[in-house]
Amino acid sequence: MERIELAGAWTLARVADGSRRPMAVPGDLMSALIASGELPDPYFDRNELSVQWVGREDWRLEREFDAAPSLLERKRALLVAEQVDTVADFMLNGVKIGSSDNMFRRVILDATRALVPGRNRLEILIKSPEKAAIEAAAKLAYPVPWSIYPVSSPHRNLVRKAQCMSGWDWGPCLMTGGVYDGIALLGLDGPLVEWTRARTRRDGDGWTVEASVGLDSGEAGEVELEFSVAGVRASLEASVPAGRSTWTRVLRAGGVEPWWPVGYGGQTLHDFSVAARPSGAPRESGHEVRKRIGFRELAVRAEEDPIGRSFAIVCNGREIWAKGANWIPADALPSRWKAERIRALVDAALEANMNCLRVWGGGRYESDAFYDYCDEKGVLVWQDFMFSCALYPSGRDFLARVDAEARFQVRRLADHPSIALWCGNNEALGAIGWYPESKGNPARYIVDYDRLNEGVLGKAARELDPDRTWWPSSPSAGPDDFSDNWHADARGDMHYWSVWHEGKPFSAYLEVAPRFVSEFGFQSLPSLRTARSFAPPGQLNPTSPAFEHHQRHERGNALILATMARYFRMPSGFEATLYLSQVQQALAIRTAVEWWRSLRPRCMGALYWQLNDVWPVASWSGLEYDLSPRLLHREARRFFDPTLLAVVVREGVARVVLVEDGAAEREWTLRVELRRLSDGASLATWSSELRMAGESARVLKELPLDALRAHDGTILAPETVYLAASIEEARRKGNGRGNVNAGATGSRDARPARRSVMRLLVEPKRCELPDPRLSFRAAEGANGPELVVRAEAPAFWVEAAADALPGHFDDAGFDLEPGGERTLRWIDGPGAKAQAAALEKAVTLRELRWSHAERA
Repeated sequence: MERIELAGAWTLARVADGSRRPMAVPGDLMSALIASGELPDPYFDRNELSVQWVGREDWRLEREFDAAPSLLERKRALLVAEQVDTVADFMLNGVKIGSSDNMFRRVILDATRALVPGRNRLEILIKSPEKAAIEAAAKLAYPVPWSIYPVSSPHRNLVRKAQCMSGWDWGPCLMTGGVYDGIALLGLDGPLVEWTRARTRRDGDGWTVEASVGLDSGEAGEVELEFSVAGVRASLEASVPAGRSTWTRVLRAGGVEPWWPVGYGGQTLHDFSVAARPSGAPRESGHEVRKRIGFRELAVRAEEDPIGRSFAIVCNGREIWAKGANWIPADALPSRWKAERIRALVDAALEANMNCLRVWGGGRYESDAFYDYCDEKGVLVWQDFMFSCALYPSGRDFLARVDAEARFQVRRLADHPSIALWCGNNEALGAIGWYPESKGNPARYIVDYDRLNEGVLGKAARELDPDRTWWPSSPSAGPDDFSDNWHADARGDMHYWSVWHEGKPFSAYLEVAPRFVSEFGFQSLPSLRTARSFAPPGQLNPTSPAFEHHQRHERGNALILATMARYFRMPSGFEATLYLSQVQQALAIRTAVEWWRSLRPRCMGALYWQLNDVWPVASWSGLEYDLSPRLLHREARRFFDPTLLAVVVREGVARVVLVEDGAAEREWTLRVELRRLSDGASLATWSSELRMAGESARVLKELPLDALRAHDGTILAPETVYLAASIEEARRKGNGRGNVNAGATGSRDARPARRSVMRLLVEPKRCELPDPRLSFRAAEGANGPELVVRAEAPAFWVEAAADALPGHFDDAGFDLEPGGERTLRWIDGPGAKAQAAALEKAVTLRELRWSHAERA
């Protein structure tokens, strides 16, 4: 086989006027126009509005390449593009060799007859996706509605393109196009290996591997197939017909270590390859596909029980409490979908003790870099098909495009051990009840939904990947059950949005006991550094035009501020407003997660909305666009701790709760105190010894808020005290089943054998918080600058920030007791190298009282 890589420098031509400029491939149109100076930064101010014309026009990508005589001697030449966005025609030397209309399928085109010796010219005409959608809508027999956001492109549900590119309630409308992930010309004498599959099954002390390969051959002939998995090899002589065919060989692998999610064991991966070449031909003349696979048994346990229907991810016999967030594309501009950024986002999830990410259905099937890294790091993946917040047509042409898409993606991704399940869509089932058209004629749209979701997506998933769970929608009560899983909590997975969208108090989280929560969230405003990145001078205000443009939820600011008034004293100034919104967001999600984790095993997962942002914006994300953590992300490391000590205040009672994800029984010494808020003095203390079973949750102490007393009998008002609790491990007992750890290190012994929390018992606005008299000192540490923060009185939600410097500290949102200190490590931004002296000058300390304190 010969291969010509076609990535690199291309020319982008505007069809309307013939103007030309350079473009990098892989890459997208808008990024090229930004680089050429023809478009302003669409992330700044309201510039997004001035770039909408790009998606309404046609564009042509051009490049030339040389074809060596040896390439033309091959029997076939195939153009292979991994991802083309979206509606495109391909011309080689003026000859049309094919078209594409689906961003989610690999493009393979026969270029044999159009290829010439020497210089060749390749052109890709990228057609306007907005015009394509409008044209598709005009052909419909009846309207097929979709959700519209502040800046939107019409009929996005009719084009197989990342749905969020048309705008969302957290992202811009950038209807760009281009070629992503890779493009090459292949010269072949034998068949093309289109896909490979290694279906693994435990077989006694080893594993049976059903190794399959899909071939595309230009002619019938004898082909030698070579299979290799985990060091075991086998070959097969096949009489291959012209066109597509499938071949299978069963192998047995013994002595392999199983793959586990992070914290439960190792992430052992093994080489798997399939090669095909004409019989008798040298090995290098054939085509080979290599990948790495993991051996594990993985399923979703969704069974009828006395409560309803359970939902738990089970790996190698162990139920996994899924802790994580929803993943959206890494950026709004595809040219920035770099492997480095994707890995940094996954690393950030791991740092927050996450073990599961949901690839949300309004984005894209992620790049190989994402799935490979999740395999390597042990991050479970909930995989949606790419349908979201809309209804979809069920005409033959549309369903045929989706069927090809689904079969390509299932075959492409099925060998990744990290993928836990296939899910049909995001909220497309519930969307039937959203629009006037579907409310007026629900039967019509239910039929459309069933034809697409069960007739195409479910069929493809069950047929091609029968060992992996098919889940019809998110949220869903399960196959053949169409319950309202926004409010019903007894069956399947739940999207709980009543606190945000309905404006309910945080205590509403404590009123539901879901089996698994795959979406819930609360917004915050961005950091000061992020705000400065998009707001012009004079617009650093949440209600300025630039700021409101970067708040895509129509009631977002109103909900944030109304909730502040419910829980906090109003902030004094812009900077304090940003900070307090992030405290509020972290408090909301912590309230939910700690309660739901305490319900184990009834509830077995919580994936909040959302991990990341695609541009600088006010949103539900735990990470800023520049990947610096919001307070939510820092708090997630604590509320997703495999050993969680929490305080849940519910129905007038403060409960100290311990949750253990590890399998081993552990013995602890518990200490609970009520301390005076003004100075941290201990007023009442309880201590006990306890034995905690693995994989369990229990209440350790209950304190009714209307009966709080000091040890001398004095009645204590809950707003005048805070609760401090700690556990210290006495000894450990292992059971040989593998143990959960606090991060990605794989060693449970790396965990500190002590946990402590301090919590206010009522709304902070009711409390007279003391001035904690925070101080700090900076010094050069072994791994860069460090900051030691000290409090002289109780301090809550402490944050050290250096907004003028690129980078962030490794922790924030923590509490400090009187005399308590916390050492923070500075993490530089890309290309930066801060010194302790500069850091000391740039640092601002924030804490809860600071947010509303009067400024001099």
